[in-house]
Amino acid sequence: MSVTRRAVLAAPFLHLASRAAATRPNVVMFMTDDHSAWATGAYGCAEMQTPHIDALAAGGARFTRAFAATPVCSPSRFTYLTGRMPSTHGVQDWLRPVDSFGPNSRNWLAGHPTYSEVLARNGYTLGLSGKWHMGEDEKAQAGFTYWATIPGGGGPYRDVTFVRNGQRIAYPGFKTDGVGDYALEFLDQQKADQPFYLYVPFYAPHTPYNYQPEAYRKPYENSPFSCFPNLPKHPSQNPGLAQHHGNRDSKHAFSALVRGVDHTVGRVVEMLERKGLRGNTTLVFTSDQGWAAGHRGVWGKGNGTWPLNMYEPAIHVPMIWNHPGRIPEGIAPAPMISSYDYLPTLLDYLGVKSPADPKSPGRSYAAFLRGRNPRWDNRLYFEYRNVRAVRTEHLKYIERTREHPSELWDLEADPDETRNRIGEPAYRKQVDNLRLDLARFFTGYGAPPLEQWQTTTKQELTEYGR
Repeated sequence: MSVTRRAVLAAPFLHLASRAAATRPNVVMFMTDDHSAWATGAYGCAEMQTPHIDALAAGGARFTRAFAATPVCSPSRFTYLTGRMPSTHGVQDWLRPVDSFGPNSRNWLAGHPTYSEVLARNGYTLGLSGKWHMGEDEKAQAGFTYWATIPGGGGPYRDVTFVRNGQRIAYPGFKTDGVGDYALEFLDQQKADQPFYLYVPFYAPHTPYNYQPEAYRKPYENSPFSCFPNLPKHPSQNPGLAQHHGNRDSKHAFSALVRGVDHTVGRVVEMLERKGLRGNTTLVFTSDQGWAAGHRGVWGKGNGTWPLNMYEPAIHVPMIWNHPGRIPEGIAPAPMISSYDYLPTLLDYLGVKSPADPKSPGRSYAAFLRGRNPRWDNRLYFEYRNVRAVRTEHLKYIERTREHPSELWDLEADPDETRNRIGEPAYRKQVDNLRLDLARFFTGYGAPPLEQWQTTTKQELTEYGR
């Protein structure tokens, strides 16, 4: 059976009459921030202390080729939520404070369908504990009724202030522990006869590396940090992150922040088991985008360099689904999947039907979660400001506006992306075909030519490389 490229969402939303809401699985979705697949034990870094995440992977489906459509936080989160690309949903970079919260923020989601609203209209109770960073951060929205967040996208890890259901609450201690505390509060309010969706988007391991509790730092005291390459610094490295290259303290801090996330995942699983909810709850673990920590000579994500990059560590994310008795144990599905595929997959998996969204390229990969192996076109598309890209099984073509060079990476011959093949005669035909394919894709979803990318957003943009 062939899976076509389409999403499954548009208003009006439809209830699934044939299935009682109480029988649908609950869902807890964990999302880390600036965390590539390489930075977990489940994806090969044995020294990374992630036993609870690794257990989810061992007991469920660990997708080996999952990618974020945009290698930076706000637009990537919008894509997960809406199934749409940045030039369609209108957020092309991380939201600065003026656009993210406060009196001058705006509802960036207005006019865009979201999976959370679909679930709310189909009987789900929705809770958020953690980072929103999608505009009007202080306000519960998009179908969520429980809301605990710290407005904005980053900030310190110690002694922070949450906004919980409209009330500002000082939280003394470690921010990741606070995300866990509020997630547990939401779970404690849930009953077995009412399906729920809990979104737990962490701030970690995003910079700054200003604080990590000793309990999370101690396991790494003697670590060789062999998963952090010590390569020469990339010539286009973002200078604001350059001090982390080869810095043992930065590697230690990053690893401890990941350990704190893992501990919180364990707390949530324990609560589900204690309340008797684990058997009817699907757990999803992913990241908003990847992160290079010395990989390719870069410390950072897509904006870790100028020009912006689409290197594999910046876009490759963990994607783990776990539901004992429903999702086969220990499988490693190999299709190339994107963040824009999450929405149709989630609704398909839960049995929530709604019409297709013509503005979304998303496809459901739920068949793989059911242990099947359908035909699948391994071709994905990416977008970040003045950069667009298409990735096939072995090639990745990156197109930039005229002031910056484009790239072609042969990922089979050169998996570390060290040799740009864009001008080589042997690759001329592939480049021409990929260029046409990329243009057709974005034109098909109403995007303007790449040189006009700034017309796709009204946000206040960060200036890079100035």
